Amino acid sequence: QVQLVESGGGLVQAGGSLRLSCAASGRTFSRYAMGWFRQAPGKEREFVAAISWSGARTYYADSVKGRFTISRDNAKNTGNLQMNSLKPEDPAVYYCAARDGSSPSLIGGEYGYWGQGTQVTVSS
Repeated sequence: QVQLVESGGGLVQAGGSLRLSCAASGRTFSRYAMGWFRQAPGKEREFVAAISWSGARTYYADSVKGRFTISRDNAKNTGNLQMNSLKPEDPAVYYCAARDGSSPSLIGGEYGYWGQGTQVTVSS
């Protein structure tokens, strides 16, 4: 199995940027597709972005398309989520997740491994 640890969350002004990282340990990271999800207080967890094991395919929620970029570096066992033009509706706990196989998924239930989450706060 793989263990995931997120970092990079914090407080940023609206319009600003943050870069989240997800460090993986355990089994070979390149065997897993990866996704980012977020959950705001009182709301259900929602899909943000996903990337295939090779990085060739990426998917985004409409709400973040054009502002967020997902990437990965399999040599360093890390995944990243670059978040630009942050909006007041973006604050949440952001989680990285991994699933066996090459294909990413937009469904959280299809991911078997999760990090502990990192808080993102946006001030207006």
